[in-house]
Amino acid sequence: MNDTFLKACRGEDVPYTPVWIMRQAGRYLKEYQAVRSKHDFWTMCKTPELAAEVTLQPVDILGVDAAILFSDILTVLEPMGQKVEFIEGKGPVVDNPARDRAGVERLRVAEPESELGYVMEAIKLLRRELEGKVPLIGFSGAPFTLATYMIEGGSSKNFLNTKMMMYREPELFGSLMEKITDTVIAYLGAQIKAGAQAVQIFDSWAGALSPQDFRTYELPHIKKTVGALKGDVPVIYFANGAAGLLDELNETGADVLGIDWRVDMGRAARVLGKDHALQGNLDPLSLFLPVEKLRESVKDILDKAKPAKGHIFNLGHGIVPQTPAEAARDLVEAVHELSRRA
Repeated sequence: MNDTFLKACRGEDVPYTPVWIMRQAGRYLKEYQAVRSKHDFWTMCKTPELAAEVTLQPVDILGVDAAILFSDILTVLEPMGQKVEFIEGKGPVVDNPARDRAGVERLRVAEPESELGYVMEAIKLLRRELEGKVPLIGFSGAPFTLATYMIEGGSSKNFLNTKMMMYREPELFGSLMEKITDTVIAYLGAQIKAGAQAVQIFDSWAGALSPQDFRTYELPHIKKTVGALKGDVPVIYFANGAAGLLDELNETGADVLGIDWRVDMGRAARVLGKDHALQGNLDPLSLFLPVEKLRESVKDILDKAKPAKGHIFNLGHGIVPQTPAEAARDLVEAVHELSRRA
């Protein structure tokens, strides 16, 4: 099996820098679009055979060094007591936001093995299909990011309701975060038991927090989550928009820290790279560059990441649907070629 990804997560020597792409199973691939045209998003997530099919597509088409389970961070909301709908052009909508004590108290810690069995079945199916190919990454949303959706009822520009609860009712917010954290630990643990060979914690909205608020309201829950999982498989923590949180990221305990494109990789390697492998961090829209300019950007990141304990190349966030699939293939080839040459 191509295990360069797992070796890089552990900081071991690799023949080249491994690469995978956040949202690599997605709308930029015509093969994905063909499946999506026949099924709605939740059906794809909840049908193991469909989830496995689209998870495998970029492995075969792009030649990436890891597969990541096709699913969504909001799958845990339903077993916790909230209904989620995906509305075209609007995104996820939670029908009963938890904005008061009654709303928080009606939520419960999910039991993923029984209540999210379709995810575990997809993982088991994928492990059989990926045998001898590449490792499989499982994932979950981070506690704060999940809390924002559960409180706001969807995406938000300023997270008004979330921060009002944080600041005005910190005990209530803490109670919600504990339920979410326990759910995330159980969910990722179940994925690992089912066969995930690494897990990533997506903190999409971490950048909405000041360093002090991150330390107060999110960091303890990340440390608890990582601590409960660490040792079984590599744990990746990706905090989007976290240019001002590098010192705080150093305290998470994660094996790998995902870096978004707003952070210079050289700086990240100096601040974070001694104790952690790094992942990232090409601007997703750099895939629209001419191929030679793209290769220059790839080389710059590869060079800057050299001092780190290990490096997994990735985008600094998810690939956008308008991206030409050829550009994604060019990226993978450039990472492999330039890092091997180096």
